[in-house]
Amino acid sequence: PIEAFGLKTMSMAYLVNDRTPMVWRGPMAGGALAQMLEQTLWGDLDYLVIDMPPGTGDIQLTLSQKAKVAGAVIVTTPQDIALLDAQKGIEMFRKVDVPILGVVENMAVHICSQCGHVEHIFGDRGGERIAKDYGVPLLGSLPLLLSIREQTDAGTPTVVAEPDSEVTAIYQSIARAVMDSLAEAESTSSVRHFPEITISDD
Repeated sequence: PIEAFGLKTMSMAYLVNDRTPMVWRGPMAGGALAQMLEQTLWGDLDYLVIDMPPGTGDIQLTLSQKAKVAGAVIVTTPQDIALLDAQKGIEMFRKVDVPILGVVENMAVHICSQCGHVEHIFGDRGGERIAKDYGVPLLGSLPLLLSIREQTDAGTPTVVAEPDSEVTAIYQSIARAVMDSLAEAESTSSVRHFPEITISDD
């Protein structure tokens, strides 16, 4: 895996040309996911986080069927159409007995980089509503902020570029909330210690 700032990462994007589209059917995508989980030399991990595409398709089902998933974090934006996808994701993970650790609301507000004006351009408190509807915690809300995009594109995330900023505090709060939810999920289920990943061909 490629490592930066103490994080190890693996992606199919590392293995193909930047302009090469990944035109794969469901079984191929599922097989690639299983291969990355099983054959990547992860070493010792505290947590393994898998960033999933939106939806409830083959990749999500493959993961839930072939790996011991400790829990799912649902990331959504506040607008109604995005909340519908988030609801489907929650329902799917519940059907396959994957605990929902909570909801993260991305792009909760827009903060103008010139004047600091705050505006709910995508809707107000959508993440809070869906978390309440499903009885799961709202882990945090992140703003739509130019500096987040610029720092990420430059390869230095906000938590490193501005360790004392308000946005960094939000990220840290979300991380702590996820850890707390994982500990609670582990204590109330038969899932083994969360860094351990098991792949089967059944």
